Parts: sequence; structure tokens; C-alpha cells
Amino acid sequence: MKIAQVTPLYEAVPPKLYGGTERVVAHLTDALVDLGHDVTLFASAEARTKARLVPVRDQAIRLDPAPFKSDLAAHMSMLSEVLRRADDFDVIHFHTDMIHFPFFERVAGKTITTLHGRLDMKDLTEVYERWPQFGLISISDDQRRPLPFANWKATVHHGMPAEQYIHSPKSDGYLAFLGRISPEKRPDRAIEIATRLGKRLKMAAKVDAADRVYFETKIKPMIDATPLIEFIGEIGDHQKSAFLGGAEALLFPIDWPEPFGLVMIEAMACGTPVVAFKCGSTTEVIEDGATGFLVDTMEQAIAAADRAHLLDREAIRARFELRFSATAMARRYLDVYGDMLERRPYAEVAVNDVAMPRREGRSFASLV
Repeated sequence: MKIAQVTPLYEAVPPKLYGGTERVVAHLTDALVDLGHDVTLFASAEARTKARLVPVRDQAIRLDPAPFKSDLAAHMSMLSEVLRRADDFDVIHFHTDMIHFPFFERVAGKTITTLHGRLDMKDLTEVYERWPQFGLISISDDQRRPLPFANWKATVHHGMPAEQYIHSPKSDGYLAFLGRISPEKRPDRAIEIATRLGKRLKMAAKVDAADRVYFETKIKPMIDATPLIEFIGEIGDHQKSAFLGGAEALLFPIDWPEPFGLVMIEAMACGTPVVAFKCGSTTEVIEDGATGFLVDTMEQAIAAADRAHLLDREAIRARFELRFSATAMARRYLDVYGDMLERRPYAEVAVNDVAMPRREGRSFASLV
């Protein structure tokens, strides 16, 4: 198949430090190439990919030192280039929320859009009612709840390349918090859990400008109040195996409708159990008592973190490989692409460089 992957331009592909959507796109793209497909990636110029790269900006927006820049202009320029080449692809897979809808109405049938963010926001309902012809992918079933009427085609959970993470058979006895410092991620809960257990907590987290006051006034004083807490800051992919693999448990004490939560499966890839509050996707990702513990209260979280070391780290890694590898994710997306082609009149798909007409009842999986 000829597949276009269209990523946001905020982070590199994959991100150099923090970043979720662009990391997923990077791993999905490479996995599709490994499975034999012809993939073109539209991204910033520093992208590292096995696919054909179409650079649409000199560098990702967030780490660009230019004092003034327009993220809207950057994305509009990219979409114009994708539209110019639209006839070159069997499937155009967008990861850019809804910004492409007005541009791609005439070819909506060959597009699929994965929504990576929260959907419980004002104004979204009108957009998805206005452009119902665009097929959508959710990254968890829970993510769909605010927009049950939307044109959902499937839920595809994220995946990560198994070879990127090293399974650690034993921990170094500390708890871990990885991600972003913000009120909805509840780093304060993580600090309280560790403090009440008397366990070390290592925090590898990004602080956005919007959350700087929250960090300085709420979280930093809690960190400074005890020697048990170590704040590391942002880390890159090459540091995650050591950070997560050394942890007795990852604390995921969120207080918002998390659409997915990549850090949970990154921990599982290292064999590290996850203690997660029941919010958003967590009940779909964590198997309670097997890959971690699902909790409702702080008392339950403290008790769960205290017994997380009893879980089988090898079994946790095995569950990651089965459910959340990049290859597993790519195969699920290929099922979606195949369904799109089956429904398209006179659709054709290139297999081994030979154009084959779609036939009634022919499974796309048989062509992969």
C-alpha cells in the first residue's frame, strides 16, 4: 500500500525529549515500512524514519529558537503539500486533530484521522457534526465518550518498538514519575505516596511555560521538603530503559480523562508495574493485579505501591509484547486501511508492485 503519515510539527519525529503523538507516528511509520508498505512521512526536517521523508519545516516548533513563529502557518503549509500529492496515496493518515478537514473534503474517503487528545472541550461537537465524512480512530474506547456520534472506525491502542526498551528483571527500589508536571497529572499525589511509604521517588518530567507557576508554588516546595524526592527533569528515549527499569513501580496518579498514556506501556516494556488511578484509558491499558494496580483512592494507591514489587516483571514485559508492540499497533492500523479500501469503489492496492483489484470477500490481512 502507498500510505502517507501526516504528523503534527510541534516535536521532532521521534521527539528528542518529551512528546507523545510524534513518537507514536514515528514508531507506526517504521513498523509499516518493516511490514513491506510504501510509506511517506510529512514532518519536520530532522525526523529519523525508515519511510520516505517529505520535510515541510526546517525543524520542530517547540525546540526552534526563533522568538516568533506561527504553528498555524506551519501546519497550513504542510497540509497544502499533502493535498498537492494526495493522488499518490491509497491512504492518507492524519494525526493533526481536525485542522485538515476543510482542505481535504474532496478526498475524505481516502483519509483516516487518529485523535490523540482529550475530546471533552467546547466547540468540538460542532466540528465533528460539520465534517462527518472523515473517518476517525480513537486511541482508547474511553476517549470517545464526549463524542459518541462521531464517525469512529476503530480503537487502536498505541504501541512502542519492543527492541527500544530493555527488560529489567529487578528494580533498584525507587518509585518513578515520568511525563509532564501539570495539575491533571497529579505529581503531588506521587510525592505524597512516596513520602508516606518512606520510599525514594525519581521524577523525570517536563515543565511547560503554562505550568511553571504550578511547579514553583505547589510542586517544588513538596520536592524541597524531603530528601526522598529527586527531580531529574526531561529525559530522552535513550534514558528511559534505565529510569523505568530501575523503578519498583511507575506512579500514574492522574486526575483527568487520559486518552491513552504512553508512559504506562513504556514502563511495562521494562517489566515495571504501574499504579494508576481509574481515569480515562487506564482500565483499558493496565490489567489489575497482572501488569499493575488500578486504584480509586490515595489509600489504595499507597497500598498498591507498597506491594507492586510482588508482581512478575517478566510477565509484565510479555504482556507488553503481546498487546502494545509497534508491530501489533501497525497490524491493527492495516486492518483499518484494508477496510477503507474494501469499501472504496474500484479500489486497488499495490502488492509486490502489481496492482490488484479489490475483490468482494477478500481479506486485506491475507495481503500483509
